[in-house]
Amino acid sequence: MTLAPVSDRYTQAVQEDRCGPRIVLNLPAMLRPSGASAFPTNLIDLSIGGFAAQAVTGMRAGGLCWLTIGPFKGLQAEVVWNDGQVVGCSFANLLNPAVFDSIVNGR
Repeated sequence: MTLAPVSDRYTQAVQEDRCGPRIVLNLPAMLRPSGASAFPTNLIDLSIGGFAAQAVTGMRAGGLCWLTIGPFKGLQAEVVWNDGQVVGCSFANLLNPAVFDSIVNGR
């Protein structure tokens, strides 16, 4: 039996079980696509596996980006989808639950 590449299995798992609770929020952040400058955005949901953010941009599925939320800099993610106004991304590494709680609770 041949397994799909780790990144494919991770993306599938994130989409199927969302890797934990997905919290709806409106939180300012900065998003930097690979090879471009960072721009301000608002997170509209967050889980330990990924996020969705407002972004009218040409970011394409499979592209890398980095999310900055308050003191948490450089959270690498991969764009999973982009509907022209919102991008959905999966983190390269799951967020530590303590970091997730800190972001959600504004600490």
